[in-house]
Amino acid sequence: MKEFSRFRWQRHHSALLLWLSLLAGSVWLTGLGRVPLINWNGRSLIGQFWLAMFHPSLAGDFLGVMAEATVTTFAFAVCGTTLSLGVGLVGGVLCSRVWWHVWWPGPVGMGLWRGVRGAMAIPRAIHELIWGLLLLSVLGLDSIVGVLAIAIPFGAITAKVFAEILDETPTEPLAALINSGVRPSVAFFYGHFPQALPNLISYSFYRFECSLRAAAVLGVIGAGGLGQQILISLNALRYEELWTGFYALMLLNGCVDMWSARLRREMGFVGRMELASGKSREKSRALSRRRGSTLGATGQRAAGEKIFVMGSLGAIAIAVPLCFAHLQLDWSRVGRASILIGELAPKVSPERVLPEFSVSLLPLAVQTVAMAVLAITLAGIGGVVFSFPAAQNFFLPGGVLSSVGEDGRWSFGHVGLVSTRVILLAARAIPAPILALVILYGMFPGILPGALALAIHNFGILGRLMAEVNENLLEAPLRGLRSLGATGSGIIFYGILPTNLARFLAYILYRWEVCLRETVIVGLVGAGGLGRLMTEQLSSFDYSGLAATLTVFVLLTVAVDFVSGWMRAAVQ
Repeated sequence: MKEFSRFRWQRHHSALLLWLSLLAGSVWLTGLGRVPLINWNGRSLIGQFWLAMFHPSLAGDFLGVMAEATVTTFAFAVCGTTLSLGVGLVGGVLCSRVWWHVWWPGPVGMGLWRGVRGAMAIPRAIHELIWGLLLLSVLGLDSIVGVLAIAIPFGAITAKVFAEILDETPTEPLAALINSGVRPSVAFFYGHFPQALPNLISYSFYRFECSLRAAAVLGVIGAGGLGQQILISLNALRYEELWTGFYALMLLNGCVDMWSARLRREMGFVGRMELASGKSREKSRALSRRRGSTLGATGQRAAGEKIFVMGSLGAIAIAVPLCFAHLQLDWSRVGRASILIGELAPKVSPERVLPEFSVSLLPLAVQTVAMAVLAITLAGIGGVVFSFPAAQNFFLPGGVLSSVGEDGRWSFGHVGLVSTRVILLAARAIPAPILALVILYGMFPGILPGALALAIHNFGILGRLMAEVNENLLEAPLRGLRSLGATGSGIIFYGILPTNLARFLAYILYRWEVCLRETVIVGLVGAGGLGRLMTEQLSSFDYSGLAATLTVFVLLTVAVDFVSGWMRAAVQ
């Protein structure tokens, strides 16, 4: 036991040293203290931007345009999510180790498993914005470009997460069925898959929220929707119209978040994502069962919840075909694209691509990693801090950290809850390229503006995920500390953080992988790294150079995935 504890401590220590080294190198690459970073000439524009927040444009014609753009963004998210979940379900089974273990055990099966996982790493390494630009050059300007740009990378990401959920699901019932003579495939889908289904469905809701944000980002390349209208307003310096678009995005994301959270709660799903250790996952399941039994105690309330769940599922069934009909996708373009792909194939042949690899790609790759490290470090710190006032069970009257005897309809806890949730909602709703453009008003181009834009966006996502972790925490031990006289800070540092830190770090490291992909979208507006180079190569139709850069980016993504996975295992 001592040897095991010492080994775990060494892994924790190694992971911490590695991250501190990456962070120190990233700070140095920003040029902090060596080159000017602040552009003081942009102060007037920044002032105009923030003042416009208090008087957004409410002209009738413009509101009609924004309403139509909101519907289009929602339709893109629904259609993209539907296709990505289909791809992710099939890919998740094929990418799971447990599937190959029962279907084709032995070295051959493991070889096929590694091959499938490796193949799935390529589409998920390429950001949906780059997919959109590539598909735009092949399929032309059509709504199908936006839908496929979401479905392809998100399908691969969903397959990876689904595979991890399936692999982490207990295999005892599966083994019992196989030992009883049941065919492996039947045992898998009847004994193993149903156990993982709650977590698969819960993550599907989270993926829809991600698709909504991606649909807004794709508007930057002309796919339509709120993102396109926001970019038009920003380029024209119409800040009042810009803030109208921001508020529309916040309203759309907020409504989807509240609906998703309530639906998951009523269906007994605790959190959006399951990235915790098995021990923490068992606590989540226990909390879910306890909530289910509590809710089931009142028949009238249970009936209302059942109506809400059934109504939501019916709304989903109606919304999917309506959204496909609204976008009027031209599927024939996919068939015609084979001709154009044949024309592009010679430009990405090995003899054309290999000469494009050069040492100059290495500094850009380092900048890309540095940008992601800086962004996720700032986002993680902010997410942890904001996760406490954003949790409903801490500072509200009667909460674990509320003042003794605090009562009243509104209190400091209510104000903190509403304000922090609005801040987190605004941060994750506004597309990162738009944030980067605004930041560049007051800063010179480089990796720091891109890192700040990504940090703000991911701070909103991490803060909400971490707040859910805090809300799902078992409160009895914390109230026991409070009854013994522990202060609020003592409960946080000795009761909450030790319990939730592993999951917090797991979310941060997972978002680090996502953040690396997102460096592409801030590179679009001049933030540096491989993303900026890829944008230039796409605009100049340099497909051989783009293939080389994408290859480097995919390899970089695989390396970061490996390091992130190792560090997640080290902190569990």
